Amino acid sequence: MDSLKGVESFVKAVEEGGIAAAGRRLGVSAAAVSQNIARLEQQLGTRLLVRTTRRLALTESGQLYFQRVQALVRELEHAQAELSDWQDAPQGKLRIACSAAFGRNVLAPLIPAFARRYPRLMMELVLADHYVDHIREEIDVSIRFAQQLEPGLVARRIACVPLRFCAAPSYLTRHGVPQQPEDLQAHQCLLFRSPMDGRLLGWGFLRHGVRFEPRLNPAMISNDIDSLARFAVDGAGIARLGAFIADPLIAQGLLVPLFEVEQGGRKKGKADGARADIEPLTFYACYQDRRAANGKLRLFLDYLLESMPPAWQLQMKDGTSPP
Repeated sequence: MDSLKGVESFVKAVEEGGIAAAGRRLGVSAAAVSQNIARLEQQLGTRLLVRTTRRLALTESGQLYFQRVQALVRELEHAQAELSDWQDAPQGKLRIACSAAFGRNVLAPLIPAFARRYPRLMMELVLADHYVDHIREEIDVSIRFAQQLEPGLVARRIACVPLRFCAAPSYLTRHGVPQQPEDLQAHQCLLFRSPMDGRLLGWGFLRHGVRFEPRLNPAMISNDIDSLARFAVDGAGIARLGAFIADPLIAQGLLVPLFEVEQGGRKKGKADGARADIEPLTFYACYQDRRAANGKLRLFLDYLLESMPPAWQLQMKDGTSPP
């Protein structure tokens, strides 16, 4: 057991970048972590870490050893979680990361009911508009839209959210109503800059099965979608918002939806040849690997799927979202 404590202390110290941080993650004192690593080094007969007042550095032996044992520590954690799920009701921590807008408007209202269903689980919702490191930040699952997917993570599609192009009545009175996507270049567009990579997200449409992005005239830019919604309500221009943000504002009469398909599949005043469907926003639940999908995570993913609005699931079944 002493060897296992030493290996775990060593791995966490490297991952966290310090002895004290490793202690906080393991729930023990920094002195205990340091002693565990010292005993491990003595058993191995080699120095693994070089400790300075500011940081830890791996020796050549430490680098080799870390590459070998990091996965083993992760496997032990997964095995312990699986055993807990098998022996009893799901318990322990379930840490979920999500963008601020989706987390605040969609996940936050759903989590309390799941927590009541499994009272031995401790739920933690981390709202983060940056790339999260599942291992370093101890994230069990992150909710991401398609443009945020990255190699090395398993991605399970959970919802295909309609996007709304909308503007305040006051803006449309002053500037007129765009009739097709190509008209947007003559309007003031409120664009979203991704906090993850700094890219401006284009506005996608589908016409006759072909995706295109019209030319836009950026009037205001923000890396916070709620701020863009506020700009739009104040008459600053046209915004592209997820249905979970736009629909309440539309219902209150604060925003007017654009390019909406009417009954029979026609748009007001436009010929069928000019029709363009708004590309939806597909969300995925991402986790480290298939072995990380323990019982509590599988239960949460199933709960998410059953809790999403039927229309968001229908679009996935109809194949209007990317695979």
